[in-house]
Amino acid sequence: MSIDRFGNELADGLPYARGAILPTTADDIVKLKVAWSHIRRRRAELGDGSVYLLGGLERNLQLDDVDLSVMDDEIASALFTDEVTALGLEHLGGDPDRHDVFVFNRLTAALLTAADVMINEGDTVIGVSPRYSHPAVTRAVAHGGGRFTDTTGIGAFKDAMAAAGKVDVVFITRLSVSYEILAESDLSEIVRIARDAGAKTIVDDAGGARVGPACFDQPRMLELGVDVGATGMDKYGTTGPRLGLLGGSADLVRKIRARAYEMGVEARQMLYPAVVQSLRDYSPEKVRERVAVTKQAGAALKKTLGDNRVLETPVIVQLLADDILEMAMERAGLDTAPCVPYEATAGLAMLMLRDHGIVSVHFAGLPPGTAALMIKFLPPDVFARLGGPGRLAEAVDESLDKLGEALKDPSQLKTLLLGNGTA
Repeated sequence: MSIDRFGNELADGLPYARGAILPTTADDIVKLKVAWSHIRRRRAELGDGSVYLLGGLERNLQLDDVDLSVMDDEIASALFTDEVTALGLEHLGGDPDRHDVFVFNRLTAALLTAADVMINEGDTVIGVSPRYSHPAVTRAVAHGGGRFTDTTGIGAFKDAMAAAGKVDVVFITRLSVSYEILAESDLSEIVRIARDAGAKTIVDDAGGARVGPACFDQPRMLELGVDVGATGMDKYGTTGPRLGLLGGSADLVRKIRARAYEMGVEARQMLYPAVVQSLRDYSPEKVRERVAVTKQAGAALKKTLGDNRVLETPVIVQLLADDILEMAMERAGLDTAPCVPYEATAGLAMLMLRDHGIVSVHFAGLPPGTAALMIKFLPPDVFARLGGPGRLAEAVDESLDKLGEALKDPSQLKTLLLGNGTA
C-alpha cells in the first residue's frame, strides 16, 4: 500500500490520494466548471487580458491566411493529408519508407487505440519511466486487457523483465509526469532488451518528443527504434490544437488507424490545416526559450517560499502537493490536515485563477496526472503581460495565505472548489 506524507492511501491508478471533496473525476469536472465561471467573470469585468494562460500548453486554434472553406473534413483530408504525413514523419524522426503517422483527437486516444491493437487479453506489459507511468498509460493497458507492472528506471525495468519471463509489450515513458527524463543510454538499452525479449514497444512521448531532442540532444521518437509512439500537439513548441500525433511502423499504424475510425477517436480532418501550421512553425529554440523563462519563475518562487518548498528539474519547477498543504496549514496555524494534498493543490490553483487570473496546468487534465502544481514551459509573452517572475511569486504567496484561511473551515474549501456543486 502506498501512502502520502499525511498517511492517506493513494487512489487506484493515480499517484495521489483522493479526498472527501474531490473523490472522483466527476467532481473534477464540477471543479473545472467553477474555474470556467471565474474566467467568464474576469473577462466580463476586467477584459480579455485579465486571464493568463500559464499552463505551458497551447490548446487554441492558430491559422494564418487559411481560407475557411477548406476547413471541412472531406476538403481538408484531400488537401492536407499528405503534408500532415510528411511533416509528422519529419517531426518524429520517421523514415517514409518504413513509418507512417496518424492524428488522433487526443494523445490519450492515441495511447488507448495503440494498446487496443497491440495488447491482447492477459498479455504481460512492463512500463518503464523515470518516476511512474501516466494514468493514461495504465488505463490504456487495462482497456487492452493487459497485466501491467510499472517500473522506475532501467535497473527496476531489467529486474521486472527477468522476473516476468515472457513479456508481450513494453510501454516506455521518456519524460515522466514529474519531468524527469530517461538518459539516452537507458532508452537505447530498454529498447534493445525489449526487442531481444520479443516484446513490442509503445512510447508515451507526450512532451518528451520535443523536450528530449531540444533540451537533452536525444534522438527523435522514431529514431529510438520503437514500434509506435505518440505525442501531444499542444505541448512545448507546437501551437496546438490539443491533438495526438501517433507515429510508428507503417503496418502497425495502418491497423491502429483502422481501429481509430471504428472507435471514433480520430482527429477531425478539418483541423489538419492547423496541424500543418503547427508542425511547420515548430522549432527547438521555442522549447528552450520556455524553459529559460520557467527557470526565472522558479528562482522567484524559491526566494519567496524557500528553496526547500520549490522542486526543480532540468526543465520545470513545481510545488509538491504535500508541501502546498503543509505551507497552508502553517499559515493557518493548523496541526491536523483537513483535506488531502491534492485538494490543497486544487484550492491553490483555484485561488490563483479567481484572484489573479492565472490559469495553471492543474486544470488541463481530468483527472490530473499529478497532484503537484506545475510551473512549466511558460510562454514569454503571456508571462511578461502578467508581470514576470516577481508577480507570479506574489500571486502564489497571496493565494497560499487565502488557502490557509479556507482550510480552517472545510466547508469553505468545498465551496471554493465546487461552488454550489452544479456550476
